[in-house]
Amino acid sequence: MKPFIDEQFLLFGDTAKRLYHDYAEKMPIIDYHCHINPREIYEDRKFENITEAWLGADHYKWRIIRSIGVEEAFVTGDADPREKFRVWAKALSRAIGNPLYAWTHLELKRYFGYDGILNEKTADEVYDLCNEKLKTLTVRKMITQANVKVICTTDDPIDSLEWHQKLRAEKDLGFQILPAWRPDKGVSIAKPGFAEYIEKLSACCGINIQNFEDLKAAYLNRLDFFEANGCANSDHGVDALVYVPATVEEVDGILRKALSGQKITLEEAAKYQTALLLFLTEQYSR
Repeated sequence: MKPFIDEQFLLFGDTAKRLYHDYAEKMPIIDYHCHINPREIYEDRKFENITEAWLGADHYKWRIIRSIGVEEAFVTGDADPREKFRVWAKALSRAIGNPLYAWTHLELKRYFGYDGILNEKTADEVYDLCNEKLKTLTVRKMITQANVKVICTTDDPIDSLEWHQKLRAEKDLGFQILPAWRPDKGVSIAKPGFAEYIEKLSACCGINIQNFEDLKAAYLNRLDFFEANGCANSDHGVDALVYVPATVEEVDGILRKALSGQKITLEEAAKYQTALLLFLTEQYSR
């Protein structure tokens, strides 16, 4: 029987096959967005098991697992790694049509040599196979094996970027690891923890943020720092992109209200978000 993933997977027609096999297949990967921890790259982490490698920090997989209604212990908790993997296999079998279904099997074939289907019946077989292969793999080896030349991680403006600095200092690394600017926590003014986050941003850049001008100065400070450390792209994860213009005085009042711990209305959040995103967008093109 034809395997689920073969050399012609998703290639329909001679033109698609020629474009992929003659051109795209051999091209290096430029990954402008991922959630890989730069510290793990610097330390060249070796994973103890496939659960660590696949489920340790992948929130996309977590969403699928949660969708089948299991206890959080099997998602981000302290359940046994094998049991977590079994739950993942069960959840994956209900996600046919989701890109993660194809990606999972593509990884199993390319990096672990497995041609079968991951489900509840094969979970233990796949778990043991992957763990055996992982004994000879480290993070850097996997990056090199996949022909990755650039990785842009996801970094908060208050991040120190210390692991990026250490990686940049290495000679002959073979690939680039660059930070990517993601200021979600400072944009989401209506979410819990906003005031505490602004305190951290203030401490990070040495600017006491009391109004919108202070906030802009703080972000400019961190943008300069990120740029000096190789950052060339940004990534925003906003719940809704809206445009509600407001005066500087209005935005100042909204920011002071949030910093004092008061509840922010949806309209106020939209005004603040509009002002901040407009400012940041202008800075990105400077």
